[in-house]
Amino acid sequence: MMSPDAWQKSSFSGGGQGDACVEVAPRHSRIAIRDSKNPARGILSVPATAFAAFVGELKRSQGRQE
Repeated sequence: MMSPDAWQKSSFSGGGQGDACVEVAPRHSRIAIRDSKNPARGILSVPATAFAAFVGELKRSQGRQE
């Protein structure tokens, strides 16, 4: 199990207590993804390069460039 400090919440977590989102954490050359409302339910792990491409495409589709 990864330490709680390893997980980072989405910047789009919303109002309230900010728990309606996903969390990500680096895990070697992969990115672990979990539901912040129910972290014990499971973790999805994807290659870091695929996650970076996914996030980049989301930003482009929202009209935001880095």
